[in-house]
Amino acid sequence: MHFGDVSKHKFFNTNNLWLDLEKLRVKMAEHRGVIPLPVMKNQKTLDPRDKNSPAVFQLETAMGAAIEAFGKDAEAILIPRSRFAPVKTTGDLLAILSDAYETTYDHRVALTAERHGVPPLIKLDNRYKFVDGLMSLIPEGAPGLLRCHKLSVEGPWVLSAGVSFEGDCKLVNKGEEPKLVAPGAYKNATIGQ
Repeated sequence: MHFGDVSKHKFFNTNNLWLDLEKLRVKMAEHRGVIPLPVMKNQKTLDPRDKNSPAVFQLETAMGAAIEAFGKDAEAILIPRSRFAPVKTTGDLLAILSDAYETTYDHRVALTAERHGVPPLIKLDNRYKFVDGLMSLIPEGAPGLLRCHKLSVEGPWVLSAGVSFEGDCKLVNKGEEPKLVAPGAYKNATIGQ
């Protein structure tokens, strides 16, 4: 009853599915109490931090695929990027922790106006795949990424406080010992090698 009341619910999660319960009941009755969803098979390792751990398969269904079950009655709503800031990787998290994003007056995390709706593209190697790895890269806080188009980090690095990147920047360390990026602004730079 109140789900459609936009004066009460001003913000909606972009991963929400809104279903007509009568149509859902009919669809579930057609398929013996379930919605037929495709099963996806994702190969992983038992311990995601250990590539040598046993291989396993994660079987999952995606509720977003339920749209197929409703055929022509299904609709999707396009939400502009300005309405949300997805975090699927530690690169996404690094961007959000930086000055490329801000917290708005209404407590949303959004790209700064200067970014014109385009987030920085951040590619981190696998040593930064988990949050603790990312924190080893930025122990003194995120670098400035306000004017960064693309940042690529390969190998072990530690960013000092007061580091900012502009344009396209790349950190390359082929060794095993972490290298320190000194405070300063780096523009269209390749550091290391």
